[in-house]
Amino acid sequence: MEIRTLRYFLAVAREENMTRAAEQLHVTQPTLSKALKQLENELGKKLFIRHSFNIELTDEGMLLRKRAADLIDMADKIHSEFHTDDDITGGNVYFGLAESYQIRHLARIIKSFLAAYPGFRYHITSGDTEQVTEKLDKGILDFAVLVEAPDSRKYDSVKLPEEDRWGLIMPTDDPLTQKDAVTYDDISGLPLYASEQSIKNDFPRWCGDARVRALNFVGTFRLAYNGSIFTKEGLGYLMTLEHLVGTGEDAGLTFRPLKPELTNPVYVIWKKNAVLTPIAERFLETLKAEI
Repeated sequence: MEIRTLRYFLAVAREENMTRAAEQLHVTQPTLSKALKQLENELGKKLFIRHSFNIELTDEGMLLRKRAADLIDMADKIHSEFHTDDDITGGNVYFGLAESYQIRHLARIIKSFLAAYPGFRYHITSGDTEQVTEKLDKGILDFAVLVEAPDSRKYDSVKLPEEDRWGLIMPTDDPLTQKDAVTYDDISGLPLYASEQSIKNDFPRWCGDARVRALNFVGTFRLAYNGSIFTKEGLGYLMTLEHLVGTGEDAGLTFRPLKPELTNPVYVIWKKNAVLTPIAERFLETLKAEI
């Protein structure tokens, strides 16, 4: 299985059209069709359902799309590392970021690092803990930011100087905005939104497993912004970290912290015994010094 063929496959999966994919790849359509047919034969699976005007991925094709994307990312990262291996003044560093207001500390460090190393290039992937640690474990990322304590058996880490605070997002005209903070009794019975990760790992620290199970979670969101849109439409209330979505009169939304207070530490992590590029090593030294 060649990297080039996987790039062909991803282009067709993205465009859902053989002609457009061939044009994008600057190859002929027969060349592209032959390569994909060979890929299907090699895997022993049908990857596409061919319609008159478009191409649809089979279940096996959708699985390969995810795996192929990771392999291409890894291949590009390896290529970049070997071309910048001796360069301590420039090169690529890859970050996976969970949603957190404390990301601003990392952004400030990146800004100052760029001033000292103008050849430095950074790449950002966003996701929850499961998504970013999976890429970190595969070597696709150099660093990740987690809004929870990392597994110290697998990762080294630096704790950012502040913690994120949990609360409830609600429309600005909601009666709960009259309170300085919201309690478990305030939200019991309300239609709630939150991330699956927070329901499993964070809220039990606030009110206990049994009381979390008794709450009325009507939907889950990995991205707080999407949950805030549903909240603004009056469909429910979003339990999330402070500062992740816009609040105030203009936004039509209000944040109130939980009572008792619930906070999360935020960490920059990297794999134990990881072999980092010179520029990534230099960035890590700067990160430790400034944090």
